[in-house]
Amino acid sequence: MSKHPRSPVFLSALLLGLGVGGRPAPAQQQAAKLDVQLRVTLDYLLFLPQAYDENDAWPLMLFLHGIGERGDDLERVKKHGPPKIVETKRDFPFILVSPQCKAGRWWRSFELTALLDDVVAEYKVDEDRIYVTGLSMGGFGTWSLAAYTPNRFAAIVPICGGGEPHWAKRFAHVAVWAFHGGRDPLIPPERSRAMVDALIKHGGDAKLTIYPEAEHDSWTATYANPALYDWLLQQKRRDPPPPKEKQKEQAPKK
Repeated sequence: MSKHPRSPVFLSALLLGLGVGGRPAPAQQQAAKLDVQLRVTLDYLLFLPQAYDENDAWPLMLFLHGIGERGDDLERVKKHGPPKIVETKRDFPFILVSPQCKAGRWWRSFELTALLDDVVAEYKVDEDRIYVTGLSMGGFGTWSLAAYTPNRFAAIVPICGGGEPHWAKRFAHVAVWAFHGGRDPLIPPERSRAMVDALIKHGGDAKLTIYPEAEHDSWTATYANPALYDWLLQQKRRDPPPPKEKQKEQAPKK
């Protein structure tokens, strides 16, 4: 008797050109499908403005920390930027969402998008005034998230970060104010300059502030500047430009 009797299922698979378990037979190609539900788990700090109950909707700021604040202790997230500010400034005029990235990981856009979806569904968020800002690793995460969901944000504020200039065409309609230290020894200011230049090339509303004498810490001065928050509150979500084909159709005939 054969050690591997050929059952009707096995024979049917061979007749169909498939291996056992639906695997392709050698030298043959077949259609396949992946159906997996991804689980997202993020710890985060949430701040609601002092007058939260008095308004129907509030602007939302998503803050992404740097590499030194990763881990499982949310107190570390309060070390820099807006999460530090709201510890004493209860009238901060934004809903503030400050997630913590796990140790050994980097910001993942799909996880941050899931977090924003959940917060928007649960709280009184003005969806035309959602902003994202971050420093260092969080600056990279800010650029990346804007490219991932370009039609969600009214403005972004990446600090001492960088991205891929070819992303710029995806979110040239989003207002951008980037910051960088002129003497940054870890992330060259050219990383921010390249992104801003690419956005301007694509017709974007982008500007860059370089602190000539600052090294990697270009965030302390930035988040201490009231003009930053005044500028953010003036920004509202814009529609992306129509495709070039549509622009040609809409152009007035001479």
